[in-house]
Amino acid sequence: MYLEHFGLEQAPFTITPDTGFFLDHGSHREAMNVLQLALQSGEGFIKVTGEVGTGKTLLCRMLLNTLDESFVTAYIPNPSLDPLALRKSLALELGIKFAHNIGQHRLLERITRRLLELNGAHRQVVLLLDEAQSIPDDSMEALRLLTNLETEKDKLLQVVLFGQPELDRRLQQNNLRQLRQRILFNYTLQPLDRETLAIYLNHRLLVAGYRGAPLFTRSALKLLHRNSRGIPRLANILSHKALMSAYGRGDREIGSLHIRHASADTEDVRPRSHRLAVASGLLGLAGTGLFTAWY
Repeated sequence: MYLEHFGLEQAPFTITPDTGFFLDHGSHREAMNVLQLALQSGEGFIKVTGEVGTGKTLLCRMLLNTLDESFVTAYIPNPSLDPLALRKSLALELGIKFAHNIGQHRLLERITRRLLELNGAHRQVVLLLDEAQSIPDDSMEALRLLTNLETEKDKLLQVVLFGQPELDRRLQQNNLRQLRQRILFNYTLQPLDRETLAIYLNHRLLVAGYRGAPLFTRSALKLLHRNSRGIPRLANILSHKALMSAYGRGDREIGSLHIRHASADTEDVRPRSHRLAVASGLLGLAGTGLFTAWY
C-alpha cells in the first residue's frame, strides 16, 4: 500500500479502536479524568455520550487497560439484551458458572454472592456497557436494581454507560427517571477543533512510525476539519483515502486536492449528488484492491 512511500511502519488511520493510538488530549483527556474520578467515588452510574465516531469505544477500551488490580471489570460491548441475558453476560464476565436454564432469582443470588466475595477482597467491580443507547427499557431497570446491591458501607457494583446522544434522550423518559437520578457523573465527548485535529493527525502518524516533515498542508488540514466536522473516525477515513490519492499520484505531501478526492468518495461528507469526477483518482486505485482492502 502506501506505507513504504511515506516511511510508515503501520497504517496510521485505521478505524479499529486501537488503544495504541489513544490521544491523551482535549475532550478525551477530560473524559478519562471524569471516569477515573467517578470510579474513585465507588457509587452510582457514570455516563459518557458522544456522536457516532467520536471515540467512545476507544475510550472504553483505554479505561479497561488503565484500571489497576483493585478493580474487577465486566465489559458488555453489545447490551441489546433482555434482563436475563444481561445478568447472564455479567455473570460470565465475573467468572460465575451456572446452568443454561438457571432462573432469574437463582442467578441473581450467585451474582450477589460473587460481588460480596470481591468486596470482601477489597476489589471494586465495574460494569462497562458500550452502545448503551440500545439497552431495552426493562434491562435498564434490571441494571438499576443491580446497583442497589450494597453493604453497609459500599456499593457492590458501579456501571459505566457509553452511548450515542440517543441515550440522553431515552433517559428523559418518565419510566427511566429513577435510573437517571442515579447518574452521578456524566461527560459528552466533543468533536475535535482544528488545532486538536492537527495534533491528532501528527500523533497517529508518529505512532505509525512517520518521521518526516509535516505531511498535511495547512489548506489540507482546514478542508479536512471542515469535511470531517472534527469527528475522529471520519477524519481517519478521509486521511487514509488522501494518503492513497497522494500515493497514486506519486506525491509526498497531502494537500487540499487529496482531501477533495477523499471527500468525494466518502459517505457522510456531502450529498451523493455533489460527488464529482474528482474521485477518479481513488476509483483507479480501487481496481488494484488497495482501496477495498482497508475495509
